[in-house]
This record gives sequence, structure tokens and C-alpha cells, in this order.
Amino acid sequence: MTSEDFFKCIETQYNQQLPFVIYRKPNKQEVYALLQKSDKLFYTSEFTEQGFVFSPFDDTAKTVLMPLENSEYISTPTVNLKKVEVNTSKYIVDKQAKDYHINLVNNGVEAIENKQFKKVVLSRKEKVNLSEGNPFTIFKKLLNKYPSAFVYCWYHPKVGLWLGATPETLVKIEGNRFSIMALAGTQVYKDTLDVVWKDKEIQEQKFVTDFIVDSLKPSAESIKISDTTTVKAGSLLHLKTMISAQLKSNSNLKDVILAIHPTPAVCGLPKQAAKTFILNNENYNREFYTGFLGELNLEHTTSPRAGSRNIENRAYTFKKKSTQLYVNLRCMQLKALQAMVYVGGGVTISSNAEKEWEETVSKSLVIKSVL
Repeated sequence: MTSEDFFKCIETQYNQQLPFVIYRKPNKQEVYALLQKSDKLFYTSEFTEQGFVFSPFDDTAKTVLMPLENSEYISTPTVNLKKVEVNTSKYIVDKQAKDYHINLVNNGVEAIENKQFKKVVLSRKEKVNLSEGNPFTIFKKLLNKYPSAFVYCWYHPKVGLWLGATPETLVKIEGNRFSIMALAGTQVYKDTLDVVWKDKEIQEQKFVTDFIVDSLKPSAESIKISDTTTVKAGSLLHLKTMISAQLKSNSNLKDVILAIHPTPAVCGLPKQAAKTFILNNENYNREFYTGFLGELNLEHTTSPRAGSRNIENRAYTFKKKSTQLYVNLRCMQLKALQAMVYVGGGVTISSNAEKEWEETVSKSLVIKSVL
């Protein structure tokens, strides 16, 4: 399907107020879409269905499902992107928002000093007025600006309209093998990946990695941990560790999701104490920000590697069911001519409230540059 026909289908869907999701995976060209045939709200709790899931931060709330069996699945090999203008306007400080966030961070540090938890991720929401609110224009800008992110536009008339370009995988699972990304620490990219990380970021990264490994032990075996590397996401740098493992015979995807979501990269450690602090102290509802989203049990066709010795084998393609879920970071919610932009950062005992505020400003400029 051509890019033009693809977007016509989606615009028709949107105009009819029917649910859809369009997305592109990291470092790929192809763009996929699921177009739901009715405006019914479907949920999953077992994660055994096929389709696309959109799950909130609060793990006691329901996960929305766009079921494959109730949707049309379409794709286009590539989207023709004109060079889009990216907004580089300067940041105007909202003094009230800054004071609230600095106070929030200081309260978080105090709670850590009082041994309530070791780390907490504190966030805020910013409203941006838009001159035009076409989600497909914003989606194309995100595609253009973030080739190595999972870029999406998700809509359900009974839930809302969300867009994002997230650098972080929650879990990828194929058969009984799976991998999980631990991403933490932030600094602004200045033309090199060869940077020095402070103890605060290194400690934050270790919290995330250790939590994931410990949480997986009941449901996984053969756990392997990669070296920690510096990765670029847009104009920011992060520390990344990959954890791979195999599901135990009596475990499933649901066990893994329940064990790790929300991770310390978006919530804190210990999970329950940090989550309670967030729900009681952030002055807004995160909704789907820092939740997760992605393909659930979808079949993809894979060909054997070109180097396969057996020439006959190369003629065959294999259908594999895979699940690829991403943490919903660098995202926004559109409401009429306003975008709600969500940003946050990890707070540990060595956090400086002013610097934490500046980190949220850097993150908000990254996402606001496409508005």
C-alpha cells in the first residue's frame, strides 16, 4: 500500500471516530496500522490475545486491547517524509510549575532519607497550545526526527489520542526467549557518546538492572546481563543494559509483565512504596504516560539468514509469534488544540532539585520540538 493510500485509510478511520494505532519500530522503515472495526472498548488481563495493547502506569488499572480479530491490519513500506520544520523556540519558565516540581523532588529526597524507598521517579505535565492539531502531521515529524525510537499515534474515542517516540523497550518475547531493556540516567548529547556519567546516574542504572533481574527469577531461567553502554535518543543520552532470559516451563508473558511493570526507570524502588508516593504527591494523573504499549502475539514472517548453508532452507519463510512492548515515554496526549506533554526523572538520595527540574525541561524541549 502506498504511503498516501495508507494515511487516507487512517484519516477516514479518525474522521469516523473509530479506534486505530499507527506505529513504526526502532530503526525500521515500514509503518503498520491496526484499524478497529467498531468503537467498542476491549481489555486484556491475560495477555494471550493477538493485537495491540495500551496500558496505564497504574498496574491496578485495565490494559486496553485493539484485538487483531476485530481490526484491519495494514502497512506501508515507507512514509514519504518531506523535510519538516522543527520548532526550536526557547523555553518559557512557568514559575508555579517550577516551584511545585522542586518542592516535589525535595519531598522525594526527604522520603528516601527517611528510608521509605531508595529511588522514586517524579514527573509533571505541561500544556502546550497548538496552532493546528492534526495528529498525522505530528506523527510524521516524530518519524522524521526519531529514527531509532518506537514512534506511534494511538486513538480510541472513549480513551483519547496519544502520540510518542519512546526509546525504551519494556519486553520483547519470541517463543520462550525474551529480552528486557534497563534504561536510566540522562544527559544532553553534545556530539559524542564518549561521556562521563556521575555516580547518581550509575547508581540509578544499577537499581533498574538489579530490580529487573531479581523480579524475573521466579519466572525465568538462563538470565544474561549485557555490559552497560551509552545510547543516544534524540538529543539526549542514556545508560542502557540488556537482560535476556528464557521463560520457565510453568511461566508466561503475563508473569513477566506483572513482575516488572512499572520498572524503577519510571516508578522507583521498592516498587509499591515508590508508586504510593507518586500517586499521593504528583498533582495529576499520569494515565498512560510511563505505562506500556505495543504488539501482542502478532505473527511476523522471517526468512532464514542469507548465510544459511542449506540452499533449500532459504526458500522457506517461517511465521513467528512475537510480542514487542515499549515503555510510554516521550509522549503527549492531544485534546482539541492542546498537547499535554509528560516529563519526569529519577530521584535518588544524591539528587539536586534544581538539576532535576532542568532535566525535565530538556526532556520537554525534545518532545515539544515537533509541535
